[in-house]
Amino acid sequence: MNPVDNTGAETSGVRLDFGVGTDRGLRRELNEDSFWAADPLFTVADGMGGHEAGEVASYECIHTLGNQPFLAAGSRTATASDMQQALHQADARIREVTNSRAGTTVTGVVVVQERDVPYWLVFNVGDSRTYRLSQGRFGQISVDHSEVQELLDGGLITPGQALIHPRRHVVTRAVGAGSDIEADFWLLPVEEGDRILVCSDGLTGELSDSQIHNALTTIEAPQDVVDSLIQAALRSGGRDNITVIVVDASNVMEASNLMSAASAETLKNPTTAPQPVVLSTGEFSQPRKTAPSDAGHAIDPPVTPATAPSSVPIAAAHKSAAAPLHEENHG
Repeated sequence: MNPVDNTGAETSGVRLDFGVGTDRGLRRELNEDSFWAADPLFTVADGMGGHEAGEVASYECIHTLGNQPFLAAGSRTATASDMQQALHQADARIREVTNSRAGTTVTGVVVVQERDVPYWLVFNVGDSRTYRLSQGRFGQISVDHSEVQELLDGGLITPGQALIHPRRHVVTRAVGAGSDIEADFWLLPVEEGDRILVCSDGLTGELSDSQIHNALTTIEAPQDVVDSLIQAALRSGGRDNITVIVVDASNVMEASNLMSAASAETLKNPTTAPQPVVLSTGEFSQPRKTAPSDAGHAIDPPVTPATAPSSVPIAAAHKSAAAPLHEENHG
């Protein structure tokens, strides 16, 4: 149900090693999370709707994305436009099979290549999260689509109040539900030693960012990090389904050198030159600047040059104050 190939992929010289795990948690009858972990796509979806509808929604979303031709094993050609079209397909599929009774969050990364340079293409709809540890800097890349996030952005509540706010599980965007399914995208160059974390809010609802950061920096193997984070979330209460993917990138400099050499060769022999890759046709905007916080679930995320070096947001976040709200089945 959840495709995984963590044998250690090495395409265009970049090596990806990763671990993945999911747990129903201690209070749920079903696991409504789904995931896909196979180069070039690493993504988590958290279904909502209850009575198995949430499980169906997350499954349909993940499998619609994972079976796109441009996300075939080792491919580096995906664009933000491709991903948004795939999410629209997933939205239509979910509405069809659930009679519009369910929806899902979805977040993750696709490894892409632009001008011989590997990038993380980060995407997000809802309040599942994608983090990055890079060159010693750690931060949340995705921005929650939630009512509490809007209250934080407006300065109406504090990060501490957000942790206990009665509507902290209400999301303002979801695939398969409501009128706004547009994803936010960020483009970040892959750095040597990068570590990406993709997770459902069953993790961030139990652990603070500082706890997550500690595990990412002190545990070596990706699968060991995943196992440790899931166990920590269970010890903290395990009130929701917990899904975690950790992806490590290495051999990046060697990959760039190889690709540069290949590009030089294609200049001598244009008949072998690949078609140029266009990563986005959307508008570009400046990164959001917000105050860092160690708090866990639904805290205004730090997306600044200090935490996401050279990141370029693609297709800036839509204003969602008037968007319909979707209550997650958190009990």
